[in-house]
Amino acid sequence: MKNVLIRQALESDLRTLLQFEQALIEAERPFDPTIRKGSLHYYDLKEFIVNKDAEVLVAVVDGQIVSSGYGIAKAARPYLDHKEYAYLGFMYTLPEYRGQGINGKIIEALTAWARARGLEEVRLTVYDDNAPAIAAYEKVGFKKHIIEMRILRTSQDS
Repeated sequence: MKNVLIRQALESDLRTLLQFEQALIEAERPFDPTIRKGSLHYYDLKEFIVNKDAEVLVAVVDGQIVSSGYGIAKAARPYLDHKEYAYLGFMYTLPEYRGQGINGKIIEALTAWARARGLEEVRLTVYDDNAPAIAAYEKVGFKKHIIEMRILRTSQDS
């Protein structure tokens, strides 16, 4: 594998990060028919970059940003044994760089960020049908925890 630099995202990276966000949305559309059609955003990436309770990281290879991810501190449910946890999201890697452990390096850096903040619990969400992503997360130590279920009524059901 080539040398990979993991660093904090900068506001000057926003153009690339917004492209990654759109690619991520398009990749997730087949897993979720309720994602609105047309242009949309999952994140306020500029806010995340400047937010002291968030960490946006990028992986750079030969001067090119090839992967991204963020961590943010979230309040835990009141009945849990911890007050806050780290939530990871915006996990995206350019297709030609997948399978090289780059996302794992971002997750490793984000979990170190979480530990430095005293956040021992780290969570993320992934679509149940996204087997490659699940395998990648399990490879770095994540375990399935909760399955969210739903009923989606369609016009065909009426």
